[in-house]
Formats: sequence, structure tokens, C-alpha cells
Amino acid sequence: MITIKNVALSDGTVRNVDLDSCAQRHIDGSGLTLLPALIDPHVHFRVPGAEHKETWVSGAQAALAGGVTTVFDMPNNTPSCVTAERLRQKAQLIKEQLQRAAIPLRSYLYIGADRNHLDEIVKVKNEIIGIKMFMGSSTGDLLIDDEHTQEQVFQIAATYNLVLSVHAEEEAIIRQNQQRIKPSLDPAIHSIIRDRQAAITAVERAIRLAEKHRTKLVILHCSTKEELELLRRAKRRGVRVYVEACPRHLFLDESAYQTHGNLAKVNPPLRSATDRLALWEAIHDNTVDFIGSDHSPHTLEEKQRPYDQAPAGAPGVQMTLPLLLDACNHGWLSLKKVIELTRTNIEKIFKLSPNDDVVLVDHKLRRTVEVADLRSKAGWSLFSEMTLTGWPVATIIRGNIIEVGADACQRATL
Repeated sequence: MITIKNVALSDGTVRNVDLDSCAQRHIDGSGLTLLPALIDPHVHFRVPGAEHKETWVSGAQAALAGGVTTVFDMPNNTPSCVTAERLRQKAQLIKEQLQRAAIPLRSYLYIGADRNHLDEIVKVKNEIIGIKMFMGSSTGDLLIDDEHTQEQVFQIAATYNLVLSVHAEEEAIIRQNQQRIKPSLDPAIHSIIRDRQAAITAVERAIRLAEKHRTKLVILHCSTKEELELLRRAKRRGVRVYVEACPRHLFLDESAYQTHGNLAKVNPPLRSATDRLALWEAIHDNTVDFIGSDHSPHTLEEKQRPYDQAPAGAPGVQMTLPLLLDACNHGWLSLKKVIELTRTNIEKIFKLSPNDDVVLVDHKLRRTVEVADLRSKAGWSLFSEMTLTGWPVATIIRGNIIEVGADACQRATL
């Protein structure tokens, strides 16, 4: 049994809390708040094929350091996870890596939609968290950019009541922009090549197909004001559509290219300050359903290449909770809303059974984001050098205490 004494709950009440565990532990929770551990429904832990960027050991360590105990991993691996055999091989690799490191992270896997392997989806319908479809190109070779095949995927998802999560950017518009726009090595061109119309057009089509087939649709990493308005209206009409926002789009905008260069190259790209504010409004009116980090690590060496050679993506699983806690301290949202966005809404949408994983946070702890504290193999963050107030100090998963900071080490006693 783990007993946490004098800990505050999200509603402000203070009491002792008991959690099941094989060992007897006592933690002084004075001055701390107990929250449900986070689910991160959007990570790329790079196994198989890109273990130099991340493994499930380093990815899990980053997750637990950020109060995350459950992750959904995406299928754009090498090779892409598009068949039953590859999915099961990937699941075995993950199991082996986590077991060797004795890390009890909870995980679910997506299968990728691939035009040559659509018949594979039904084979694993009871083994996956959902189907991932790339309407626009990104890391890896997964891309379905013609409407006929896209509609087939929507039909399959609807037939088997599977969640279909889409990367909604219109590939034809991206290619047109690449041909039309004069080449540049300025990373800011990324937001011009992958312009807002590419996202808007793809979301319009996805909504139309979801409405036609009654598909359970998730729009990943929504980034523009116009997308949000389309999605807001679709929800009002009863379309089964859910919306993810990512911290990079909530806390950064196009000005980040000036300080971060290629590190800020992500798909979909950073948008305007107006779009960033629109995302916060959409959180408050429940248009945005949940937050995923889109943890997509690359090495510093890879990101320091010229713009046209640098990969898109950024690590993030460890930073979601500190950023949201800091937002709470600024009065931008409530703890209740944080719990909805990072746990309970995700459980409802993806029909997950609840668990008793929790995270202890110190709302008053003020720290600067230091590279030395990051657990991802990437070794960098878009939020480095930011000073945030509110940090996790211990994560408790399956009855195991994962101490995040020195403060937690001092409080936990046998």
C-alpha cells in the first residue's frame, strides 16, 4: 500500500490517499496536488527503424518524467506498421524493451492506412487503438492523398467502429506551393509551403467523409482558426468528430522560427498568434477534446541540416504537463480542464478502462526547462530556457513510484 498523507486533490480538498502497491510506502504530500496521470494519445517512439532518435526505454522515461503513464504510438516507422505481422512484431519489440528496463508504461498502437494493405486492418481490429491516415506527407512513407482511397479507409473504420485519426493536410496544395514558391533556406517558409489552406481543405473533406459514413473521426494537431470553426459546426450537426491540440500550437507561433530555426519545423507548421488564441478559445468551448504532444523526436544533428534537408518534428511528451500547470498558474485554464484534456476525455473517446495511475505535482515549484533534465534521446526541446511554475515531482504507475525530482526523493520514505 502507498499512503500519501495530507495531499490536495484537484478540487482543493486535502486528505490522505491510499493506492495499491506490493510495497508499503509513505509519502508526505503536504503542499502537493494529486492528479490522474496523463494519457498522451500521440507519440512517435521511433521503434522500429529509428532507434537513434528514440527507443521505448528513453521515450518511456521521458513520459514518466512528465506524469504520462499511457501512450498511443503512431505507425510511421521503418518499415511502416501497416500489416498484422508488422504490428505484432512491433508490439513484441516494445514489450521486450520495456521489460528489460523494468518500466511498466502502458501503451497502445495504431495501424497505418496504406492503399496496398487496407485488408490488413480488419485482422488487427481488436489489437489497435485506431487507424492513422496521413492525408498529407510527413515523416515516413505513409500517404493516402486521393479521395477514393481515403473514402475506403473511412468506410472500413465505420464498418468496424474503429477510431480514424488523420493528419489533415492536403498533399496537392503542399506540392503546388513547393513548385510555386521560390526555394529558401529560411525555416519560416515551412508555414508558407504547408499553408493554412492545405489544412482547411483536408479537414473539410475529412468532415464530409465522416458525416457520410458515420465514421468516428479524430483530427490530429489542429492548427488554424478556420479548421476549428469547421469542426465546431460539424460537432453541432452531430458529426462524430473529435479534435486534438498540441502544446507547440498552443504555446508557440510563427515567431518561434526566429529563435529556434529548424527546431521549429513541425507538421502541420506553426501558425499565427491569432490561430494560437483561437485554439485556447476552442479549449474553453469544448471544440478541442484533448491534448496530445505529437512527440516526434529527431537528433540535433538532423535538425541542424539546411531547411530542405532537416526533418519535421519535435519532442514533447515530457513537457505537456509542466506547460499546462504553468497555464493554470496564469489563469488560462483550470485543473479540472487539464484532467479532462489529458485523461478523462481520452478515456471516453477511445473507450479505455480507468486505472489508478497518478502524478504528484507542486504548483508552486518554479523551474527553468534545462536540457540536462530531458529524458528523450533527442536531447532538446522547443521550450528550453522557458521558466515555468508548476511541475510533476513523482509519477505513480501500477503501484510503482517514479521519482521525478529531488523533492520527491526527499518525501518518499520506506
